[in-house]
Amino acid sequence: MTSQNSSANIGRFISIEGGEGCGKSTQIKQIANRLSSIGIDVIITREPGGTDNAEAIRELLLSGGDNRWDSRAEALLFAAARGDHVRNLIKPALMRGQWVLCDRFLESSRAYQSGGSGLSDATILQLHEIGSEGFLPDRVLVLDLDEDDANERVSMRDGDVRDRIGGRPKTFHTAVRQAFRSYAEQDSDRIKLINASAAVDEVTDNIMDVLGDMINA
Repeated sequence: MTSQNSSANIGRFISIEGGEGCGKSTQIKQIANRLSSIGIDVIITREPGGTDNAEAIRELLLSGGDNRWDSRAEALLFAAARGDHVRNLIKPALMRGQWVLCDRFLESSRAYQSGGSGLSDATILQLHEIGSEGFLPDRVLVLDLDEDDANERVSMRDGDVRDRIGGRPKTFHTAVRQAFRSYAEQDSDRIKLINASAAVDEVTDNIMDVLGDMINA
């Protein structure tokens, strides 16, 4: 697995990860505003999605009943969407010198399809190698939040309406959270665990501190 080129004229690729209700969408907007204020050209994207083809796959993945796809089909669809996203949006933006902030990337597939759904981590990584040539973010920010707090946030945001993945049982989401935490422990230089229970601006401050070495490079 390889992160993107760190040459000064190449942009930076940052993925923001975490379970349901952890505040990813809010923090991505906050980070983008902070980076833009210091003259960094930023684009925001998401997974699955970001390109027309990947957005079509997103609709297939998130709609319908929980049993619409088994875990293997789901993993294949995520890998296909990501391959198109990397090839047609992320890499071109980086080559233009832009910073790319992505709402979910590989670690979400690992956590949800392996940690939560039971496929092996090696299988998810192999699919990523095939679909995206092992391409990795420069930095992964995992927003970590207690499941009860996260569920309360989701209920306030969505009520009883959940997509087919978000609506899975608590045991699934507990496994997802633990998977994210384990990835941060295993690759602490690249994957940073961020306490998402603090006030919004405080969380953003902590994230900007974590990105300081890249900003000042």
